[in-house]
Amino acid sequence: MAKIAVIKTGGKQYRVQEGEVVKIEKLDKKINDKVSFDTLLVAEADGQNVNIGTPSLGEKVTGEIVGEGKADKVTVVKYKNKTRYKRTLGHRQPFLEVKITSIA
Repeated sequence: MAKIAVIKTGGKQYRVQEGEVVKIEKLDKKINDKVSFDTLLVAEADGQNVNIGTPSLGEKVTGEIVGEGKADKVTVVKYKNKTRYKRTLGHRQPFLEVKITSIA
C-alpha cells in the first residue's frame, strides 16, 4: 500500500507521495543532492495506520532535487490618484523541484 505524508519546509506544508515531484521554496542545495524533510504526518493511502507527530515525527521523508527555476512573474502596481505617482515592479519567486524518493 502506498504511503502519504505531510512535510514542512519553507514555512509551508505539503502533502506528498513516493515518486511525486513537488515544487518547494529554494534551499541552499544543488541538483541531484539528497534532502530530508521535517515530517508532520505519515499514513497509508486508504487512511489506515495514521501516525501524527507532536509536533513532528522527525525526518522520515527523503527526496532528490531534480530541477530549479523561477515561477511566473507577479506584477505589482502602486498608484496614487491626482499626484502623478505610479510605480510598476515585478517579482519571480525561485523554487526547487524535488522528487520524493522514500517515506519511512
